[in-house]
Amino acid sequence: MYRYSDSKSGADFRLISDETEFDRQFYGKDRKDNLLTIAWNKGKDQTVVIDGIDYVFPSNAMLCLMVNESFYFSEPRNILAWQFNREFYCIVDHDKEVSCVGFLFYGSSNRMFITLNGEDKRKICLLLEVFYDEFTTTDVVQGEMLMVLLKRLIIIVTRLAKQQYISKDDLPDDKLDVIRKFNLLVENHYRTQHQVKYYADQLFKSPKTISNLFALYNHKSPLSVIQERIIIEAKRLLTYTDKSAKEIAGELGFEDAAHFSRFFKKHTTLSPISFRETSFVGK
Repeated sequence: MYRYSDSKSGADFRLISDETEFDRQFYGKDRKDNLLTIAWNKGKDQTVVIDGIDYVFPSNAMLCLMVNESFYFSEPRNILAWQFNREFYCIVDHDKEVSCVGFLFYGSSNRMFITLNGEDKRKICLLLEVFYDEFTTTDVVQGEMLMVLLKRLIIIVTRLAKQQYISKDDLPDDKLDVIRKFNLLVENHYRTQHQVKYYADQLFKSPKTISNLFALYNHKSPLSVIQERIIIEAKRLLTYTDKSAKEIAGELGFEDAAHFSRFFKKHTTLSPISFRETSFVGK
């Protein structure tokens, strides 16, 4: 592993390669490390488990993972990954530079595996060589140089993701920007705000306008996006913590445990207690 860190700012940037063990347990050993991850599967198709759900991680594909997602790979030695915290590079503060917030990161629950063709792979490999060179060059501008390279990587991955997952004809950048802002607002406020109107008001749009944009984007309603984010967090808290259903209900903005239980069962078919009993604690 290559690592750049700055004790004064708390900046942390890592390049993971050829590791026999590489995972993240957000509610366990890795809680203190608030790292975003960009992973590249350089080998054959393999399995990545994210918050207990198995996905096929295709060969020569890239995957972006959030700070609060727990994950592990079936073949970690074939994974090359970049990890960084907001002290090193805050994608929210610098969204005008990389345009990835609410899409690559802080986006919807749809999992994006971004495939690389021969030319894409060539570009990433060339960039990787410069990363290696900068990680081994210790001077006063090392952090700045690594940041520039990271921005270039994020821009490349964002462009590829848009090409593969967004129709420019149906959803040009200005409309996608509204969706991205909506997604970030949901990430910041889902614990207390459960209605579309709140988010639409923040964006100076009508709920109907927001609904129409999401129909173009992923065929989900904005309300579904909010509710899915609540369910994801509820599942994490039930799986990885000892908090009671009542405590989780309060943390996620529900009036009482009964209301939370009905909501959870409607979306998962299981009660919170039943889900916890069948969850993958320690997996």
